[in-house]
Amino acid sequence: MSRTTDVVAKDRNQGKNQLRVGRLVKAHGLKGGLKLELYTDNPEGRFVPGAGFTLQVPEASPWHGKEITVREYRVMNGNPVVFFDDVEDRDAADSLVRAILWIDQDVDEVEDDAWFDHQLVGLDVVRDDTLVGRVVRVEHFPAQDLLIVKAGENEVMVPFVSAIVPTVDVQAGRVIVTPPPGLFEELPDAADAEPQTHSDAEAAE
Repeated sequence: MSRTTDVVAKDRNQGKNQLRVGRLVKAHGLKGGLKLELYTDNPEGRFVPGAGFTLQVPEASPWHGKEITVREYRVMNGNPVVFFDDVEDRDAADSLVRAILWIDQDVDEVEDDAWFDHQLVGLDVVRDDTLVGRVVRVEHFPAQDLLIVKAGENEVMVPFVSAIVPTVDVQAGRVIVTPPPGLFEELPDAADAEPQTHSDAEAAE
């Protein structure tokens, strides 16, 4: 399961730092509500009435290049739901599905379990007390974020989830990884991994 915040922080153009705080996943009801996938541990503080967000949407979207303002935030049947100004019906809400919400963020106010890209790039990647590579960039996707790790001549895409990256220690300059088999090394072919049978052993003598 991915962290509440994933890699929620990202350096953007024009010298601004922005924090990714949510993704709009589904229209809710008939009055413009949208269910949220949260990338923040403080939704009540982020989604207050009047809070504005930059939208990350495809260039073809009518919302491209626009900002949006919160009208109301609720938890309904256990699901976070947000309402925005000028989004009054289900059709308008549907046009925002899959949009990612970004907010300007002071570098000194990063939330728990959240990091800016520039804090992660350059960190050593350690597995079982052994250096296996270095973070060279961060890729952001709706489902999760990836640490791109330079390991020798290869670049390895490491899902930035707590099960695989349990520890980020910026001060120590490293992240600790517990990757599944095959992420940093090639696994043997199935044929090579099969145990020798008795007849195989006799044939080899």
